[in-house]
Amino acid sequence: MSNIYGLLSIGQSALLTQQKAIDITGNNIANVNTPGYSRQRLNIRQNSPVRMDGQTMSTGVTADTGIQRFYDQFLGAQLNGENENLGRWEAQNQALERAELMFDDSGGNGLSSAMSAFWNSWQDLSNNPSGVAERTSLTSAGQYLATAFNQTYNNLRDLQGDIDTHVTTIVSNVNDMADRIAELNRKVSQVEVTGHNANDFRDERDQLVLELSKRIDIQSFEDGDGNINVSVGNGKPLVDGTATWDLTTADNGGVQDVYWQAGDGTTVDITGQISSGELKGWIYSRDTSIEDYLTRLDTLSANMISEINTLHAAGTTLDSATTTGVDFFTGTGAVNMAVNSAIEGNSDLIAAAGAGEGLPGGNSTAIAIANLQTSATMPGSSTFDAYYNSLVGQVGADVQTTDFNQNHQQTMVENLKAYRQEVSGVSLDEEMVNLIQFQQAYSAAAKLITTADEMVDTLLSMVR
Repeated sequence: MSNIYGLLSIGQSALLTQQKAIDITGNNIANVNTPGYSRQRLNIRQNSPVRMDGQTMSTGVTADTGIQRFYDQFLGAQLNGENENLGRWEAQNQALERAELMFDDSGGNGLSSAMSAFWNSWQDLSNNPSGVAERTSLTSAGQYLATAFNQTYNNLRDLQGDIDTHVTTIVSNVNDMADRIAELNRKVSQVEVTGHNANDFRDERDQLVLELSKRIDIQSFEDGDGNINVSVGNGKPLVDGTATWDLTTADNGGVQDVYWQAGDGTTVDITGQISSGELKGWIYSRDTSIEDYLTRLDTLSANMISEINTLHAAGTTLDSATTTGVDFFTGTGAVNMAVNSAIEGNSDLIAAAGAGEGLPGGNSTAIAIANLQTSATMPGSSTFDAYYNSLVGQVGADVQTTDFNQNHQQTMVENLKAYRQEVSGVSLDEEMVNLIQFQQAYSAAAKLITTADEMVDTLLSMVR
C-alpha cells in the first residue's frame, strides 16, 4: 500500500508542478507586449530519493521556490547610459528647432528682409534726399528693422522661459520616480526576505530606472539586499534603499537652476554637474546655444546702432546746413532698439546730406549709411549681412548636429532594446511549445493519479 500511496504522491507533485509551469507560461504570453517585462521560467528538479525495501526510489518532481527571471544586468546598465544621451539630444533638438523658426525668413517677414528693406530705403533717399515719401518710407523701414530685432530677441528670451518650465517639470518627475523606486525597493525586500523572487516588482523598478535615466544622468547599482540605489550630480544620493532625497529648482540670474536638497534642508547647485538626460539638453540649449544667439544678435544690433548713429549725427537735416547731432536709433541693443521718437515725429530730421553740403540736394550721409551694408564693420571683418547670415548658419548647423546625434542615439537605444528582447523578451512560438509540453505532462500526471486510484480501489475490493 505504501508504494501505491507513494505513486499518488508522485502524481500529485507532478500535477502541481506542471500547473505552476502552465501558470508561468500563461503569464509570459499575457505580458508579451508589456514594456520592461522579463520572461520568467519555473525551474523544475527531482525530489530527493528515499530508501525503501532495500532500493533507492525516486519521489517525483518539485518546483524551486524562486522563479527564474531572464535579465542581463550589464545590458540594462548599457541601455540606461544610451538612454541618457538620447534624452539629451531629443530635448536639445526640440529646443533648437524652435529657435531656428525665429530666424526663418522664408515668408519675407524676418530680420534678413527687414535689413534689406532698411538699406534699400537709404539708397532710395540718396536718390531723392528731399523726397517726403522716401523719408517716410525710411522711417517705417527703421521701425520695421527695430521691431524685428526686438521680436527676435524677445522670442528667444521667451523660449528660455519655456525651457525653465520644462526644467521644473522634469525635476518634479525625477522626484516622483525616485519615490516610486524607493517604494519598489521596499516591496522587493519584503518579498525576497521570505526566499521568493519579486520578479514583477523588479521589472517595474528597472523600467522606472530606465525612464529616470532619460530625464537625468544617473549612477545606479544593486546592493546586497536587492535595493537599487541611485545617485546624481557627481555622487549626490537620490535613492538609497527606501530613503530618497529631492531635487528642486530656484531662480539663479533669471533662469531656473537645479539643486539637490541635503537631509538638513540645505541645497547644493548641481546644474553644472548634470552631463546628460533631458535636463542637460534643455539647460545646454538655454544657457549656451540660445544665450550665444542672443549675444550675437545683440552685437549685430549694437554695431548697427553705433555705426548708423555716428554717420547720422554728423550729417545735416533737410533744412539745416549744420550737423544735426540727432541719432537715428535709440537703445543699446536688440532688446530696446528703436527709431528716435524725434525722427518719428518729424522726418525732416533725417540726415541725408553731409556737413556743408548744398541743400536740399545733398546726399552724402545717405550714401555713406547705405554703403554700411557692404562695409566690414563687424567682428571678423564681416559685413552686417554676412554676420547675420553666419548667425543663421550657426543655428542651422546646431539643429543639424542635434538631429544627427538624436538619430544616432535612437538607433543605439533601439539596438540595445532588441538585444534585451532577445534575452528577456517573450517568444510566442517558444511559449506555445512550452504550453503544449506542460499541458501534456499535466494530463499524464492526472492519468497517473487516476491509475493509482484505480489500483487502490482494486486492493480494497480484494479485501472486501
